[in-house]
Amino acid sequence: MPLNPDVNYKYDHLGIPTKEVRPGERYVPAFKMFVSGYEDSDFHVQWHRYEPDCELHPLIQTVPHVAFRVDDLDKAIEGRTVILGPYFPLEGYRVAMIEDGGAPIEFVQTQLTEAQIIERANANSIRS
Repeated sequence: MPLNPDVNYKYDHLGIPTKEVRPGERYVPAFKMFVSGYEDSDFHVQWHRYEPDCELHPLIQTVPHVAFRVDDLDKAIEGRTVILGPYFPLEGYRVAMIEDGGAPIEFVQTQLTEAQIIERANANSIRS
């Protein structure tokens, strides 16, 4: 399926599943996962480590994903196989993930600044 021409897509981050405990992890209780790396990476590489009883889609837990900021999340996921969301993990930050050719792809719709995203993410997680 071709990209929706009515949607602007801009690289946001790369998410990589890991089983390794990494420095600076934050625990996200809602998803039973740990997140690290985003703030320290020039290219916004995130590392995701999942608890054994995490209920997220297996593709999300095992295959790296690329995330794009979009100006219209609903149009971006229209006609796609949605494997997560849409939902608001942070106030003002709406997300959905699709499956595309066996890989998870994340779409983010937000007007938040980088600093606001980091501040809200820190407020919604637990530093380990």
